[in-house]
Amino acid sequence: MQGSSLLPGLCFLLSLSGVVAQKTKGTCRSCPPHSSCVNATHCTCNHGYISESRQRYFTFPLETCKETTPSETTSGTKELQQVVENIESLLTNETVWGTEKTKNTTTFTCILQKIESVVLETALKAPDQKLQKVQNRTVAVETRVVTDNCSTGVIFNLSALMNSMNIRCSDIIQGNTQGPSAVAFISYSSLGNIINATVFEEVNEKHQVYLNSQVVSAAIGPQRNTSLSQPVTLSFQHVQIKPSIKKVFCVYWKGTKEGGHWSTEGCFLIQANKTHSICNATHLSSFAVLMAFDTQEKDPTLTVITYVGLSLSLLCLLLAALTFLLCKAIQSTSTSLHLQLSLCLFLAHLLFLTAIDRTEIKVLCAIIAGALHYLYLASFTWMLLEGLYLFLTARKLTVVNHSSINRFMKKLMFPVGYGVPAVIVAISAASRPHLYGTPDHCWLDLNQKFIWAFLVPVCAIICVNFVFFILVLWILKRKLSSLNSEVSTIQNLKMLTLKATAQLFILGCTWCLGVLQLGSAARVMAYLFTIINSLQGFFIFLVYCLLSQQVRKWFGEIIKSKSEPETHTLSSRFGPDSKPSEDK
Repeated sequence: MQGSSLLPGLCFLLSLSGVVAQKTKGTCRSCPPHSSCVNATHCTCNHGYISESRQRYFTFPLETCKETTPSETTSGTKELQQVVENIESLLTNETVWGTEKTKNTTTFTCILQKIESVVLETALKAPDQKLQKVQNRTVAVETRVVTDNCSTGVIFNLSALMNSMNIRCSDIIQGNTQGPSAVAFISYSSLGNIINATVFEEVNEKHQVYLNSQVVSAAIGPQRNTSLSQPVTLSFQHVQIKPSIKKVFCVYWKGTKEGGHWSTEGCFLIQANKTHSICNATHLSSFAVLMAFDTQEKDPTLTVITYVGLSLSLLCLLLAALTFLLCKAIQSTSTSLHLQLSLCLFLAHLLFLTAIDRTEIKVLCAIIAGALHYLYLASFTWMLLEGLYLFLTARKLTVVNHSSINRFMKKLMFPVGYGVPAVIVAISAASRPHLYGTPDHCWLDLNQKFIWAFLVPVCAIICVNFVFFILVLWILKRKLSSLNSEVSTIQNLKMLTLKATAQLFILGCTWCLGVLQLGSAARVMAYLFTIINSLQGFFIFLVYCLLSQQVRKWFGEIIKSKSEPETHTLSSRFGPDSKPSEDK
């Protein structure tokens, strides 16, 4: 029997007792205690036991079987209780689903929509019972009927099978003042057998994605409208706890002409911990939580390189900052730019090393992610100001300390260096605050394209700095051809060219390697990016301090001043007039 011919019959069976449990493709690995393997593909709990997810057949690796308990039925009309029993029969009967060779997602879409319609119609038949709750072994339903106008700001909470939903009363009535309106919230503990994570639009080879919650449906009537004035909040209890979760997806069942699939469109993760996930949805449908387990093991070599390189970078950035502050011989506008860049990179690397994995507290993790976003953007902004100053200096090469350049940079650098990143982060945080911090790292969420709030400014700065670099080289070439062998000027030009080259390499090209971590070259690019980027502080200290003749002279004076008191002490003890004591 083909899936297309089953569609009308399945929809009709919703008003009867009937149908289904599906056996999806999978791998029968080690089944949990009190269970056995079925067809070498699925596990099923033995007689007298039931899976914790209440699925008859399952492939989830952390599933467990527990002893069955009597079905629970709470307050509700007999009509609604009968509907719930029919739904349970529909979802647990093997007659139809067992005969399907391929998954017919069109059928699932029809079933979900029909269930919602039948539950709403039943609730509206008894408007005097404003709140009804019915729960069986695999299905739970809560309905609420609104018969009058809503008070301002009233929010209803509906719960079923340890899942819940908050919805505004005004969205339930939809402007309907002529009769009662209703909202239905339905939880299915066995529906995951039928529409599991294999029909997720964002699944890829890097992750194993599992349905780790019960499927819930939410609908309002009598006019079945899925749009909302304010998002609903959905709370899901996890079926299983797995500490190595890499990603959490809030999804809804999206019906299409071709059938249907899980989609993240209009669904946003608000908070997740080991036991629960909280999501927002801008529309009503059937929802669930999918979790991805990363099958790629972390490269311990990259981790060691990162921590050793960043530790060395922190030390060099600290030494560079102290040099820029204390060495009077190099005090200038250029030194001020170097100092601010060093401070921003130092704080960013320090926060990265100490707090990037502090994901236990959602709010704290979001603050850390926002701080990292700001500090790295500020570092790039100071890089841009470095490039601008280098360009202006090359243009006025014959008067390097031109007063107009210094006045211009002093007025510009602090408002731009710290103000522009603050504006970008403020706009990003105001528009999508929930995308700061992920279950894995305290950084920007990569799934909602939020990372572009960082990449767009960074790419723009790298491109502008590259233009500055080309212009500086062009200016230097012209200046060199017009010089009359002035040694000091030629030396300044060589140093300026070196700084221009280092500027592009240190402050720009390293991040390009991070973007190029794709395809077969991803591993090589990852190593290059990690090594070069973690050594930025060392490069800054080398180029701007150790290669500076004035700084080396200052270091020599410090060493000499420390050695002179010791020499003076020794000469006073063993001078020409002193007589060393003799052993007796």
